[in-house]
Amino acid sequence: MAAAASVSELRVVLLGGSYSQRNSVGNFLLGVKAFCGAPSSCVRISGPYEEKKITVINTPNLQFSKADKLTEFIKDCVRASAPGPHVFLLVLQPENFTETDQTSLYLVLGRFSDQSFDHSMVLIMPRRQEGLGFKEKYMKTPVLAELIRKCQYRYLKFQDIEHLELITRLGQIVRENNGEHMSYEEFEEPASTLSSDLQSKKSSILSTVTDAGIQALKQIPTHISSLWPNSSTGISELRIVLFGKSEDKKAKLTKLITGGQNVHQKHSSCVSFSGEWRGKTVTVVKTPDMFSQSVETFIEEIQNCVRLCPPGPNVLLLLVKPSEFSDINKKTLKFILSLFGQNAFKHSMIIFTHKTEMSVSVNELLKDCGGRCYTMFEEEREHVMKKIEEIVQKNQETFLTFTEETTGPKLITEQTENSPLNLVLCGRRGAGKTSAAEAILGQTDLHPASKPSESVKHQGEVCGRLVSVVELPPLYEKPHQEVMEESFRCVSLCEPEGVHVFILVLPVGLLTDEDKGELQTIQDTFSSRVKDFTMILFTVDLDPAAPAVDNFIKETKEIQEFCQSCGGRYVVLNIKDKKQIPELLEAVDKNISDRKYLCSYTTKTFAHGQMVEKSQLQAELKELKTKTTVTGKNL
Repeated sequence: MAAAASVSELRVVLLGGSYSQRNSVGNFLLGVKAFCGAPSSCVRISGPYEEKKITVINTPNLQFSKADKLTEFIKDCVRASAPGPHVFLLVLQPENFTETDQTSLYLVLGRFSDQSFDHSMVLIMPRRQEGLGFKEKYMKTPVLAELIRKCQYRYLKFQDIEHLELITRLGQIVRENNGEHMSYEEFEEPASTLSSDLQSKKSSILSTVTDAGIQALKQIPTHISSLWPNSSTGISELRIVLFGKSEDKKAKLTKLITGGQNVHQKHSSCVSFSGEWRGKTVTVVKTPDMFSQSVETFIEEIQNCVRLCPPGPNVLLLLVKPSEFSDINKKTLKFILSLFGQNAFKHSMIIFTHKTEMSVSVNELLKDCGGRCYTMFEEEREHVMKKIEEIVQKNQETFLTFTEETTGPKLITEQTENSPLNLVLCGRRGAGKTSAAEAILGQTDLHPASKPSESVKHQGEVCGRLVSVVELPPLYEKPHQEVMEESFRCVSLCEPEGVHVFILVLPVGLLTDEDKGELQTIQDTFSSRVKDFTMILFTVDLDPAAPAVDNFIKETKEIQEFCQSCGGRYVVLNIKDKKQIPELLEAVDKNISDRKYLCSYTTKTFAHGQMVEKSQLQAELKELKTKTTVTGKNL
């Protein structure tokens, strides 16, 4: 057996029963309908569970007419459950469980290890008509009673169990075995296949790789590395993520890449599938339709992607139907890929799902991907796998991941007086955002938003520089989902530079509950980081330097506290006086230059804020659960 310092992935092998029963158990464990049909070989599918990963290996029926069939089954199971299963879940229907079934299970478990039963649990499937005393009856059945005894009396009835209880019992088995997984060492290649001299060199090299890490592999001389089979590419594993709208096309491509594995088309979350290509393990993560998801879901699903193909994908495949791929789709896809870091496009390839003319958006995306593409109607596995391997080789086997640094804001860059400037005007309804936008841009015929609830962007030249002004609709007391979507849309309208300053527009006067609620909603939605980007624009119809105006702002405690929540930054202007606009731009530039690190607030900054908030909530929830458990024990 091999020890695992921490079980970040729980691997469960399903044995016994009918394929429909195993499919039901596998889908129950994963929480999605992932398994369908009768597998002809072992099928490995993974899904997220809390912050970890659960992998289910579904096996074919246990029918071994010859010894070589058993060996073939074992090898297939070893490959699919690599680096080794934590639990064997024995799926049985008592009235159909025969001595032949018992023998088949014993053969499989025995070939793994004499300690396989320490990692095994029986799952009793329901019968069609279960009467009183049925439990006692099947417990007395010799073949089943012996199996349950060998599994140290670990068994559950499938129809009575809840998902959390089953996961907990599986985790308990892992803990009982000190976090170790099974390891089938007999399957390793015998030393006799190499001469003693070459075997010595191989052992030495393997030791070096183990001690120094994977980078050492790249330093092995060519004449030595050529001693190993399948070393022409040097690639040990292919980890691929599929993005696209069509569930049917993603399922079809997954089946092609994994080598014929049946794929259930629709999943509400990321699911991984495994296969093999020329001796290499192939993992394909099929994502749901990300184009119709919220920003929060984007972030959660990208985290799931990395979790399902650790340490991260080395290829991203973008399924595109040219005739339906819009500019909005392109922007959404670019944002999704940005969560993997700045090198995401170097690992990407477009998969064209249909033969149609290319739009401008598709051509731009193709350029971002370095011209790499594949057309699905070719359906040649060797062709697409060759292209995938070329991407991995070109990137020197590096992989993509998703961390706080990935979505963190960029370092500040030089912002000159002639640099483009992106401003977002916030505030309650009736605060005068449109009037402020007209004053800033020197225009009186700004086009309104198509809907009052949507952001609208205006542009113009002000003091010799290009200025973009986005009017953000009121967010206070709006549904959370609507607030998140519109906030993200507002920031995306300022890409690629991002938002330089958020300006909260307020008429000089007593603050309303809407004013306070609007600022609080903005700070909650855009995260605490937005405070560094926010300033207040007080608007008046008279001289802003008038003592009455100045005294009112400085002497009203509530207004001063409100200003401090924006870092104390505010400007008082008569927006009808065009001569005062340069003063506003000076205040904006000062706000930017006063920041030590951040130049602009981008969609990456937004994603980073959501991720941090989610992590904090999870930490608080975990702490609350711990306190509740301790309190319960003390009662």
